[in-house]
Amino acid sequence: MDHITLGRSDLRVSRICLGSMTFGEQNAEADAHSQLDYALERGINFIDTAEMYPVMPRAETQGSTERHIGSWLKKSGQRDKVVLATKVAGPNPHMHWIRGGQHNLDEANIRAAVEASLRRLQTDHIDLYQLHWPSRNLPIFGASVFDPQKERPSVAIEDTLAALGKLQEEGKIRHIGVSNESCWGVTEFIKQAEMKGLPRIATIQNLYNLTARHFETSLLDETCYRAEVSLLAYSPLAFGQLTAKYHDNPKAHGRLTIFPPNWSPRYVRPGVLEAVGHYAKLARANGMTPAQLALAWCYTRWFVASTIIGATTLAQLKENIDAYSLRLPPDMVAAVDAIHARLMNPGQ
Repeated sequence: MDHITLGRSDLRVSRICLGSMTFGEQNAEADAHSQLDYALERGINFIDTAEMYPVMPRAETQGSTERHIGSWLKKSGQRDKVVLATKVAGPNPHMHWIRGGQHNLDEANIRAAVEASLRRLQTDHIDLYQLHWPSRNLPIFGASVFDPQKERPSVAIEDTLAALGKLQEEGKIRHIGVSNESCWGVTEFIKQAEMKGLPRIATIQNLYNLTARHFETSLLDETCYRAEVSLLAYSPLAFGQLTAKYHDNPKAHGRLTIFPPNWSPRYVRPGVLEAVGHYAKLARANGMTPAQLALAWCYTRWFVASTIIGATTLAQLKENIDAYSLRLPPDMVAAVDAIHARLMNPGQ
């Protein structure tokens, strides 16, 4: 397994990151521990989680993912061998169970979130602490158009950075990152950090897969390259759509059939379904599974520092990791780009 340094930090991580948002919902604690053991055996030293996990978010399960990781860290004694990343939730009126609905990115809320995550994770520090989504108005999670009419009161970026800086000085977090961010957001975070001597973001965790290539079409790739901010690509299989299991059997067991369809409607758009059919056909015509094509393509993009994979079974996890050894020939890359040109970003 190859490793890479994130941004200007000293975090050296595997090119594959184990995502954990199924732990506590689709995966029991024993399953989570088995996945963590297996990932470590395969050379993965990077674990990503969040205070709001597992998905889909519910008051009854919130925090279970971090608790499962924390019990594994305590049992395994492997804390010093992993780079541990988690995230603080931004404002969302629907998740009233997180800090009583008070979860904007100000000092009080960030401190409360960090300290709760540390308790659940059973550790004294978090290696990479990320803002799960911005405080300000921004189209995310399937929305694609910025709407000034949706402006809302928000915490200034410099105030958020100052709060993170205090926690950094206390040793509770080591480095910071953003998630679901835009070009403007990345440049503003860098500008405020450099102007005011505040912590500098090392990473951006954004959606990136064959049906959602906005990162490269919005100039975020250039922005992050020049700002030295590393991309952590999430949802490389588009909630399982790019495995083609739903294409082959619309009733297949998985997130898109066990959760309400309105929870993540972008992955069931007609354009996504059409694109998945083309990518599955291309993969199978070249002796690959659809999942192997989607992951091999993502793993080899020059601007992806680490790809966050998740699985509900060890067999799925093995296939996802094994795809790292595959390299797509130029004609397959050209065929992928041709499909993308016809069906551009239907899952964004």
